[in-house]
Amino acid sequence: MKTFDIITLTVNPSLDKSTQFTGLVAEQKIRCGTPRYDAGGGGINVSKAIFRLGGESLCVFTSGGSPGIKLEELVKQEGIDIKTIPIQNWTRENLVALDSKTNAQYRFCFPGASISEVEKETIIRTLQELKPKYLVASGSLNEGLSTDFYQYIADLAKASGTKLIVDTSGEALQKVLEKGVYLVKPNIGELAKLIGVERLETNEVEAAARKLIEKGSAEIVVVSLGAQGAVLVTETQTEFVAAPNVIKKSTVGAGDSMVGAMVWALSQNKNLKEVVQLGVACGSAATMNEGTQLFKLEDAKRLFEGMQ
Repeated sequence: MKTFDIITLTVNPSLDKSTQFTGLVAEQKIRCGTPRYDAGGGGINVSKAIFRLGGESLCVFTSGGSPGIKLEELVKQEGIDIKTIPIQNWTRENLVALDSKTNAQYRFCFPGASISEVEKETIIRTLQELKPKYLVASGSLNEGLSTDFYQYIADLAKASGTKLIVDTSGEALQKVLEKGVYLVKPNIGELAKLIGVERLETNEVEAAARKLIEKGSAEIVVVSLGAQGAVLVTETQTEFVAAPNVIKKSTVGAGDSMVGAMVWALSQNKNLKEVVQLGVACGSAATMNEGTQLFKLEDAKRLFEGMQ
């Protein structure tokens, strides 16, 4: 069986549909353009980002019903190796709609279908059999999965010597950090909640991130600062990278692009400054595309080279 240094896990993937319209008017039919379909979900997007950079990963995700079948087809078309975990309920669908009149983007996200206890155990058993160097657990959790689910994943990672990268939010994020992970990527608002304050200013981010490290929550904390860029913090190092100026069309997939780029860079033994630079470059490049598309490699390379 082929082995992979990087495995991504998406327990709550989505079939993403994106379209355009002109003018949002209540109580009237909104005529939309031809929809575009993309495979969505944190870990799936991370695998797509890694592939675009020339890397390999095994993309593990749940799949149910006809949306799940379409989702599998889309990921395979990307050239990505997959391992699906069948579920009884249908995979969710999301809608992204851009108003060409105002350039405002509307994102309609639906909850994931519930996961049974048997299906949950299948996810855990699947990961027990795979022992990668890096495991990326990314995205929200389905109904039927408790917020401590990622704690089980953290325990598996520690038992196998796997470096766990987590990109989620809310209580699920707070709980997995109780176990400790290799890398976590909160935004500035999430970081504030994690250390128990109402808000943080940019100049307070480094100290806040170091609190997580001192608690053993993570070895590396990368804080997304939105249009300002990102800051990477370890016990002994801090690297701030300003975001390049680009024409933004969509923010969908920008965070996943950033995570994918950083994991790939880590797997290639890049230094931490290059890791966060490539992450910011790919995340910024993703915002240059409409709908649910990720970054174009030529855009990411140009932005990365401009940082050197």
